[in-house]
Amino acid sequence: MYEVGDYVVYGSNGVCRITKVGPIDCPGIPQDKLYYTMTPCYIRDSEIFTPIDNDRVVIRKVMSKDEAMAFVQNMNQIKSMHVEEEKKRETLYKQTILSCEPAKIVSLIKTIDERIQMRQAEGKKVTSSDSKYFHIAEDSLYGELAISLGMEKDDVGAYIEEKMHRLQAV
Repeated sequence: MYEVGDYVVYGSNGVCRITKVGPIDCPGIPQDKLYYTMTPCYIRDSEIFTPIDNDRVVIRKVMSKDEAMAFVQNMNQIKSMHVEEEKKRETLYKQTILSCEPAKIVSLIKTIDERIQMRQAEGKKVTSSDSKYFHIAEDSLYGELAISLGMEKDDVGAYIEEKMHRLQAV
């Protein structure tokens, strides 16, 4: 069970801060059921309520600072995905995003980046699906890393590039 003040990744809502644990004061809602009340870190003026025993949406604690630093150090070892059937590409993208697993999300980013590079080399445009899921994946990953590393979300991309560049130089 999470506690007030904990930062969690909550499905497609991204990083949220737990603001209350307990019953919610709302007509028609049983008072014997416990809920997390959460505030999304990157969605303004929003509040989320979910039962603490909700097993339909992924909820997990964000990485610690040490875990995040180690994760970034090892990102270059994460391989891109192999998409078996082109028709199932978007479904795979959605499933990966909803998994809320940072390594899978990095794999997705690498997969889409490789596809974008390939299409551009062939003189083709980037597909709207690739563009959409690339940004969703980056937003998800950068949001968690920003909280874990204590930095602004907009600075995470440069931080990752710097760390990757240093690793390649060694």
